[in-house]
Amino acid sequence: MVEELTCRQQTILGIVVREYVRTVRPVGSKTVVESYGLRVSPATVRNEMAFLEEQGYLTHLHTSAGRIPTEKGYHYFVERLMEETALSPAEQRMIRHQFYQVKMDLGEWLKLAAAILARNVLAVSIVSPPKVKRGRFKQLELIPVQGTMVLVVLVLHGGVVLQRMVSVEQPIAAEELRRMSGYLTEAMSGLEVVPIRASLGNLPPVEAFFVKEAADMMSELESRRTGLYRDGLSNILAQPEYVESENVRQVISLLESDAFLANLLEEAAPQSGVHILIGGEGRWRELSECSLVLARYGIPSSSTGSLGVLGPLRMPYARAVCSVRYVSEVLNELVNQFFGVAD
Repeated sequence: MVEELTCRQQTILGIVVREYVRTVRPVGSKTVVESYGLRVSPATVRNEMAFLEEQGYLTHLHTSAGRIPTEKGYHYFVERLMEETALSPAEQRMIRHQFYQVKMDLGEWLKLAAAILARNVLAVSIVSPPKVKRGRFKQLELIPVQGTMVLVVLVLHGGVVLQRMVSVEQPIAAEELRRMSGYLTEAMSGLEVVPIRASLGNLPPVEAFFVKEAADMMSELESRRTGLYRDGLSNILAQPEYVESENVRQVISLLESDAFLANLLEEAAPQSGVHILIGGEGRWRELSECSLVLARYGIPSSSTGSLGVLGPLRMPYARAVCSVRYVSEVLNELVNQFFGVAD
């Protein structure tokens, strides 16, 4: 349970956190008074900082008179003192423009999301693809485009929509494509990819061609469960906390472990909103010197992924939170717009 601090103690703790995040230097009482115009003496500030240190919110390095935040101090800051912020309208417009400039491909969106988060927060970004249950066939639409080109639109139970442009040997009339769409929808409804592939030998060649394309799309969707998108390793390695070789090895080992990161994202990401994980919080020893800001995106009823930024405990939390929140909102819109329908 978080203790109640006086208004002055909260103010001083907030100043120490913000100054240390900004400067990476221990914060002394003189800095607190002069830089922030507190109407108290440095001696009073020193007494309050000593109290905050006794309570575990601050600590000091060596014989330095300045203090730095502890994990407990960062927790109190993000829970009680951090101001809610948002990305500027110009930043939001730029991010949306970047997303709509790339092709309509989930992998491209996730790669871009990782790049934007790493740049915005100057941390390492981690983005997981949507984790889906085994797809079950719901509906197939075959739409003539031009000449021998046909758009195959596959709807799965749970609201996922997949589409692919294919080429057939000869043009097929729109009426015939509608007939095949209805027939294949009825024949394959409710089936998973394995029985769908098993049925190919019982279908006429043209129908079998379209069903095979649908099965391939389902298999590709399930394969997206693995693989993470990362960006910004150079950002975190440039932080003073990771100058020591042992700390560098620890963070690189952490970032190289796909299995650990995938499980971490799945377990720690909230169902809604943004979650801040500081120092592993007793569950993840590997994060003892790191903080992680996480959110989910996707279609809650069928498939969701996670995204976040990882950095030192001395993270610009407000900036991280608003960046993660906004990018997750944009991904939500894109994924729902192009891949989601009501079940």
